[in-house]
Amino acid sequence: MDDERRLHNRHSADLQLEVFDLRTGQRLGRVVDLSDDGFMLFSDTPLPADELVECRLVSQQPIEGVSEITLGADCLWSRPGADGQHCWAGFHIIDLAEDQAAALDVLLKHL
Repeated sequence: MDDERRLHNRHSADLQLEVFDLRTGQRLGRVVDLSDDGFMLFSDTPLPADELVECRLVSQQPIEGVSEITLGADCLWSRPGADGQHCWAGFHIIDLAEDQAAALDVLLKHL
């Protein structure tokens, strides 16, 4: 995506944020950057674009009491990594409860 098209600033995730599929418990990958409306993921396995996922963003260490955020996201794009095994994927947050949005704001303040 072009930076000009971004509505919100993205923050490089210095926090260790892992993403897990809510239904299967499968690890989807690690958050590379995060904004209040989306995130980019580095994954060990290819992820299909145009797929909706219910997921948990889990912080390795709690920040102001926040260790996990539950949300729904739409995978907008997916590209294979240079090694052909990993993948990069961009997600747009489409479903975020009010309390989870507040938790996301807490994490964003620490990025």
